[in-house]
Amino acid sequence: MVLVGVATSAILGTVLEDGLARDLKSQVARTANGVHSYVMAGMTAEEILAEQPLPPGTLLVVETSPEPPSAAYIDDDSSVVALTDAQIEQLIESIPEEGPLVVTVDGVGTFRVEGERVGPSSIVVVGLSRDDVASTIGRMLTTIGLLTAGGLLLLAVATAWTIRRGLAPLRAVADTAARVSALQLDQGEVSISERVPAREADPRTEVGRVGAALNTLLDHVDESLSARQRNEERMRSFVADASHELRTPLASIRGYSELSLTALSRGQSTALETTEASLERIQAQSLRMTSLVEDLLLLARLDEGQELVYGTVDLTRLAIDAVGDVTPTGPDHEWVLEVGDEPVLIAGDTGRLHQVAANLLANARTHTPAGTTVTVSVSRNGSDAILRVHDDGPGVDPSLKGELFERFSRADRSRARQTGGTGLGLSIARAIVDAHGGSIRVTSEPGDTTFEVRLPARPADPVAS
Repeated sequence: MVLVGVATSAILGTVLEDGLARDLKSQVARTANGVHSYVMAGMTAEEILAEQPLPPGTLLVVETSPEPPSAAYIDDDSSVVALTDAQIEQLIESIPEEGPLVVTVDGVGTFRVEGERVGPSSIVVVGLSRDDVASTIGRMLTTIGLLTAGGLLLLAVATAWTIRRGLAPLRAVADTAARVSALQLDQGEVSISERVPAREADPRTEVGRVGAALNTLLDHVDESLSARQRNEERMRSFVADASHELRTPLASIRGYSELSLTALSRGQSTALETTEASLERIQAQSLRMTSLVEDLLLLARLDEGQELVYGTVDLTRLAIDAVGDVTPTGPDHEWVLEVGDEPVLIAGDTGRLHQVAANLLANARTHTPAGTTVTVSVSRNGSDAILRVHDDGPGVDPSLKGELFERFSRADRSRARQTGGTGLGLSIARAIVDAHGGSIRVTSEPGDTTFEVRLPARPADPVAS
């Protein structure tokens, strides 16, 4: 805006100067003709202007050799004012050698002048005041300056309002982030309810996309914190279960040890029988502790990619053996085997896969009532081998479906010997299946529960697995 104002003023000044120059030429021609007789009569500039009035702002200089020059001008009141000798001398000295003939006279003003010879020895110089040009340019510059200042002020207000409105979503994002940063997230049950308002998370704008991304991030963090809380609760439950499972055999071992020592110290006749029975119980309890510790060690090693020894596994034979093993322990259940005549061969660890099948059948026996029919089937689907264990029992509690294969998850929260467990069985089964590059899932509703194990015929990279 400043540059436009300067350029406009420069162009306007040029136009006005050109107009003044044209007016001056015509004025010089008219004045020379009008004052010719007066100059020839030897009249001074003041006397000529008194006889031949000219427009206000006109300067007249008359020089007739050998007489000294005379000069006068007409002021704004149309009065004739004669110039002093000093002013005339300054006027003559200020005439430039090149360019427009513009002179300045102290106390009078600035004039554009042009001369013309009148007669053989006389020169008439006529000048027009440049005050109107300077005044017009000054008003133009003042107007442009005021408009520029006003425009900049309005622009500043509009820009500030636009930026504040445009950054409102970003302020909402910052406020949300500040509130979230003040939450205690390191312990206990935590839920992040803070979100960027939907109107400030418009995915059609850049800042809105930041708000939407922050909301997505907070959703993920909230889910992760909830998962952490669930894991902590399971861990606490597992510690309690494991403590109970280990405390009972340890108490038994201690009790039987003390009983044997007491019998021996008293020299009872039945000390040998008591000691033998105590040692049998101690051995049984130590085996229970060993089984629990081995399950924990197996999970740790599976996480590290260890414990698998690959070979050719006949999944059909494995299912037959697993059903044969579980039938004597579950005589009140009906066990059905559905396998084809052809063996279903895969690459895997026979012992660990048998552990998976045995675990699924043991769960079906433990968590279903007497008279339940359990069907074990083996089939092939493309390059995958599928082992299914189906029962028509009451089904899995819907609240447990999402965490059934998690470690320390227990279908029965009690610690009863027959139904309670450590919650490691299905997590071990999933770890083994995952290590084989397969998958395990469950679908359940009352009267129809199926555990499906899907294994590739050959893992993509058994060594890496």
